[in-house]
Amino acid sequence: MLLDAEDSQLVLVDYQQRLMPAIHEGELVLANAARLARVAQLLQVPVWATEENPEGLGGTVEALQPLVAGRVLSKMAFDGSSVLLPRLKPAGKPAQGGNARSLPKHLQKAAPPVPARESIVLAGCEAHVCLMQTALGLLEEELDVWVVTDACSSRSERNRDAAFDRLAAAGAELVTTEMVAFEWLRDAGHPRFRDVLTIVK
Repeated sequence: MLLDAEDSQLVLVDYQQRLMPAIHEGELVLANAARLARVAQLLQVPVWATEENPEGLGGTVEALQPLVAGRVLSKMAFDGSSVLLPRLKPAGKPAQGGNARSLPKHLQKAAPPVPARESIVLAGCEAHVCLMQTALGLLEEELDVWVVTDACSSRSERNRDAAFDRLAAAGAELVTTEMVAFEWLRDAGHPRFRDVLTIVK
């Protein structure tokens, strides 16, 4: 199964000012998160971010702020699924069908419901705490969870790797930034191919 841009949403978990300096390979992880968000914006994939206890850990790092403006959710629980779910999985609302003035309501055709975007691409820190608990929470809600391993980390490699093992066993797909970008594109004929290639490379 490949990722589909039209079925995807990107969630960036807790890339925060006071946390990132302590993260193993933090600069590389942050660079990959920014690449993901830029590709998502180009391909019209919604991008969300969470902040764990922002008073204690600071806000989202400056490099990501323009990419998630207006879509940052604060939380205190390590599992961010409860604050994310109302945004990620809203009740399917049908679009308005026909002109309300032209036909009586009983004669108007209902438009098909807006399709859900149930492939959640997750990246963030710390992999073994907030990222993992959020992923497990979303899996429990029967969403498809894709964890971008090269855009995730913890303060130690051991904790990060243990999180990946557990997430794979729970049913999350483990992917990389480039895997996501090229699966969203699907082919070199995509009108945004060159733009995405510039970001990825």
